[in-house]
Amino acid sequence: MSQTTTYTGSTGAKSEIETSTIRAISWRLIPFLVLAYFFSYLDRVNLGFAALTMNAEFKFTPLIFSWGAGIFFIGYFIFEVPSNLALEKFGARRWIARIMVTWGIISALMALVNGVTSFYVLRFLLGVAEAGFFPGIILYLTYWYPAEYRGRFLAAFAIAVPISTVIGAPISGLLLGLDGAMGLKGWQWLFVLEGIPSVLLGIVTWFYLTDRPEKADWLSAEQKAWLKGRLDSEVAAKQAVKHLSLGEALSSPKVITLSLVYFGFVAALYGMQFWLPQIVKAFGLTNAQTGFVTAIPYVFGTIAMILWARHSDATRERVFHVGAPMLLIAVALAISSYITDPTMTMVALTFAAIGVFCVFGVFWTLPTAWLSGTAAAGGIALINSIGNLAGFGGPYLIGWVKEATGQTSTGLLVLAMLPLLAGILVFVGGHESKHEFAEQGR
Repeated sequence: MSQTTTYTGSTGAKSEIETSTIRAISWRLIPFLVLAYFFSYLDRVNLGFAALTMNAEFKFTPLIFSWGAGIFFIGYFIFEVPSNLALEKFGARRWIARIMVTWGIISALMALVNGVTSFYVLRFLLGVAEAGFFPGIILYLTYWYPAEYRGRFLAAFAIAVPISTVIGAPISGLLLGLDGAMGLKGWQWLFVLEGIPSVLLGIVTWFYLTDRPEKADWLSAEQKAWLKGRLDSEVAAKQAVKHLSLGEALSSPKVITLSLVYFGFVAALYGMQFWLPQIVKAFGLTNAQTGFVTAIPYVFGTIAMILWARHSDATRERVFHVGAPMLLIAVALAISSYITDPTMTMVALTFAAIGVFCVFGVFWTLPTAWLSGTAAAGGIALINSIGNLAGFGGPYLIGWVKEATGQTSTGLLVLAMLPLLAGILVFVGGHESKHEFAEQGR
């Protein structure tokens, strides 16, 4: 197929081969990856619901809980870059399967927690096991999707995060009701029953996932040729601007800046994720009611994320689509800290969730626009690993402020500063869209 034919669809109406290729890739990969990420995220944050009964049983203080929630991200940080480089070397199918099986086993083993030490150790090991999954999938999707499709399909993949709460929060709340069944506490059932599916899905991954387009027997030869031509052209356009080595990518000011932006975003994400069930529970609700009410902000966040990412792709604009939701998060969290009425608190936190997931759907288009190959594997992993240190800092910050003041709301006010600074950094740092869409001559 000539290049003239290959790129007809990128400058006007989409060609039939382009449409059929993207549709085939999306139906094959996105639903499966969403399911995998759903269980990944659920196993990471179900601690927020387990805490509703586990904290009282072991007399965990807010700081002990914060350390346990956050130490996950220390293990995650240490092994993130090596894990993503391993995915680039060994292939997505093998490495993602390995990640999923090990994290599922350790998540289920959280049922064996019997005190502070075992709590910390198992949470740390869970972070080690899961390191590389999310940035690995972000890298993996760049093997399959041209730049103009990445915003919407990165958002489609990331939809697993709010969905894991929309579905997982009520389920987690109900699982706590199994307290005493077969001699296990409700929080133990929660960890076991939400860990096992990850192990099973990891085994399926080994047989189902395809490493690269050239190995996809479910694409036609014509579809493979079109995709290879488009992606090769994009890589060439990136490298014509600047071909970065792994070392250059890891020390790049752009990568460091995006790491700090992601830090502010992740602090808000996990600060809400780990503490929202306890905020809602304080309204005087049962565990089951807490699960359903906690899901409300994430329903709206899910809808907003998909629409916002599609708008970003359609307008080929990234800075406003990342920076503005960051500022919305900051304002919403700050307002929520001054409100005492439960309904208005949930309204404010719903706007915060909308901001969080609008950022999530578009942010990763920024580094993938100009990183490729091993530099992309390392750079994406570094951004994610530094950013996810905020997964320790955000919950810990709220826990520390709550223990000092007795008010979770004050912690939300302090937390609001991080997405505020991140949003300012996005607007200051900017983004060169011409690099992202260089192969289309735009």
